Amino acid sequence: MLIDNFNKTIDVWLDELQHYDIDKLLVKPDTASWSMGQLYRHIIEETNWYFEQIELCFDRKENPIQTMKESAKSMFHNNSFPNEIIKGDPFISDNVKQPTDWQTLQVDLQKLKRDVNEIWLKIEKATIAGKSEHPGHGFFDPLEWFQYAEMHMRHHLKQKGRINNFLKIMTAK
Repeated sequence: MLIDNFNKTIDVWLDELQHYDIDKLLVKPDTASWSMGQLYRHIIEETNWYFEQIELCFDRKENPIQTMKESAKSMFHNNSFPNEIIKGDPFISDNVKQPTDWQTLQVDLQKLKRDVNEIWLKIEKATIAGKSEHPGHGFFDPLEWFQYAEMHMRHHLKQKGRINNFLKIMTAK
């Protein structure tokens, strides 16, 4: 079930956070890459934005016949982003801040997990909702936004692995 998958994905992020101190969270593999802390901030901020979109769908009930783009349909069919490094919106990429401390990341992730479960109950009970527009993929309804949020978090686990490998090499020196 989608909610179970989402909880498992967030648990991976929460469990893995235990392996980093603030110093490791702030190290960037290179000037063009995010630190592990920035990656954590990104998944938290983006997931919160996706949840705001879900609320818009419930509140406005607009765009009911609008659809997602074909590329998005493929992602949803596979329940996964493409297995490639995706260059995101430069505005988002350039504005992800470093975390100020480890505890805030943990608290924010725990809050996100509570929010996931609350919004899931709302999705299950909803009878009518509209759609809101994703900047690159077309229009999503609440359930699609929810699925997209989990796919996004899971996709970034690959990036997390790359940063983690860098940190292991750096620590071994």
